[in-house]
Amino acid sequence: AAGLARPDAGGWKDASVTELDIEDAKIVTLARAARARVGAAEGAAVRDTDGRTYVGTSVALPSLTLSALQVAVAVAVAGGAHGLEAAALVTDADEADPAGRAAVADLTADAPVIVAGPDGTPRT
Repeated sequence: AAGLARPDAGGWKDASVTELDIEDAKIVTLARAARARVGAAEGAAVRDTDGRTYVGTSVALPSLTLSALQVAVAVAVAGGAHGLEAAALVTDADEADPAGRAAVADLTADAPVIVAGPDGTPRT
């Protein structure tokens, strides 16, 4: 996708977005909608290498805590995904959590993670 920074050898970088292409804008919209639908702290969406999309929200139960990215990746894997093209996270936080980034990297090490605010505006 145009304008996205790839992770460096030492770790991850948030997407540095100047302009989202239509497919990346779609996963940001899906993540935002998932977050709003259930009133979750975070919403995430991932696009697999076949172009299919999967969504998830953060889970905070007494016995289970998962980030939205972890849930979206788990749903993708359960749906048969073997690799990711991109991920989007809608959150109040300034960056994606390390566990969520690791889940994305487990499928595709260099998949960009677009981090956006609750209004869907990507952080630069």
